[in-house]
Amino acid sequence: MDQFMRRAVELSAQNVREGGEPFGAVLVKDGKIVAEGVNTLHETYDISGHAEMVAIRKAQKELQTHDLSGYIMYASGEPCPMCLTSMYMSGITEGYYCASIEETAEYGGLGTSVDIYADLKREREDRTVQMKHMPLEEGQEDPMQLYADKQ
Repeated sequence: MDQFMRRAVELSAQNVREGGEPFGAVLVKDGKIVAEGVNTLHETYDISGHAEMVAIRKAQKELQTHDLSGYIMYASGEPCPMCLTSMYMSGITEGYYCASIEETAEYGGLGTSVDIYADLKREREDRTVQMKHMPLEEGQEDPMQLYADKQ
């Protein structure tokens, strides 16, 4: 096993011993660990406190950038859709995982990613979370246009 994946799994096991879930992540650039994270849901009650997102937040804050192009994510478990999206949006294009979402689903309560990935494949109107479009009211300032004008 690669040294970075070994570290992600070690973080994951330590997090379980401390009352958390079995997820750890290591963000690497040029063969060096830049940031590490574990699931912090049990401490913060923040549903976005997943290991990958914690590592991404730490790196972006320390480096003062949103762009993590060229960084590699090592995760003890296959990233959920939220974490994978954060990787996309931060420019991370390479990652490795140890336990698949199907494997984590076998351990009670850790399988929601399987359901979410399946739900996202459905048409908008058929998804579990119903998001409905509400256009701007006539005469209301358009924040998107305001942003475009400032660029």
